[in-house]
Amino acid sequence: MPEKVLVTRKVPDAGLRLLEGFDVTVLAEQPPERGELLEAVRGAAGILPTVTEKIDAEVMDAAGGDLRVIANMAVGYDNIDVEAATERGVVVTNTPEVLNETTADTAFMLLLAAARRLGEAERLLRSGRWDAWGPKQLTGPDVWGKRLGIIGFGRIGQVLARRTKGFDMELAYHDQYRNEEAERELGARYLELDELLRTCDFISIHTPLTPETTHLIGAEELRKMKPEAVLVNTSRGPVVDESALADALAEGLIFASGLDVYENEPEVHPKLLELENVVLAPHIGSASIETRDKMATLAAQNLAAVLRGKEPKTPVNG
Repeated sequence: MPEKVLVTRKVPDAGLRLLEGFDVTVLAEQPPERGELLEAVRGAAGILPTVTEKIDAEVMDAAGGDLRVIANMAVGYDNIDVEAATERGVVVTNTPEVLNETTADTAFMLLLAAARRLGEAERLLRSGRWDAWGPKQLTGPDVWGKRLGIIGFGRIGQVLARRTKGFDMELAYHDQYRNEEAERELGARYLELDELLRTCDFISIHTPLTPETTHLIGAEELRKMKPEAVLVNTSRGPVVDESALADALAEGLIFASGLDVYENEPEVHPKLLELENVVLAPHIGSASIETRDKMATLAAQNLAAVLRGKEPKTPVNG
């Protein structure tokens, strides 16, 4: 009898095709309600969740003793209780590397859009309120030749750094660990966080969400930034104190922000929704057709490998 696999959302067919031979249940397009998830997971040997599903000890226990693998379709895995999985002998995997380029594109897109006030400009035009070109209308800071500070200099942070070459930007970064090889390759300078905040014109966040990085950027950190600075976040929402950011933007402590992630997704702080100087995207960092296909494929390959007694490509706890 084929083993049961639960796919918690409708994912690209490129991944689902690799699960032929298993008893696959695919839930709806929208995130499942908690009760629906707990019911659907019963008897599953493998779970393929997305970032929107919290896979904790309760879910694992609801699945039962057959559960052997949780193959997250995301590079981050803060939605999964890895410790609880390890205690139960369950392998956890993720999908690194395949979304680096696309997420870096999104970060640079938000950086440009926030600096050049693209969202505000489009709203002006679509509302019919644009009546003439003006010499001071919708001006923002240049991006080229400025200093970009990258917080979190891992895979995506380094790919973003490469994007800046054509803009002749000066590069700085902060990370838990220095990477002198990457510094030499990319021409980046390591800075302590306070100095990066004080001296950079643009700041892009690419750190994973951990207890140490939760609210890494709060009111105190925002006050250290330049008044003309632009803050971009495509990592995880809770890395930035959303309320403090809304206040900083409203008070003009920083020039603008571009966000793709939020503290309580899909909710967005209501004050942010009212502000003109923030570009808001609905977690589309990896949303290219090719990249989502690759993410679904890698997640399915990981899941199938474990259930067939093989090593997964990208284990988190194995």
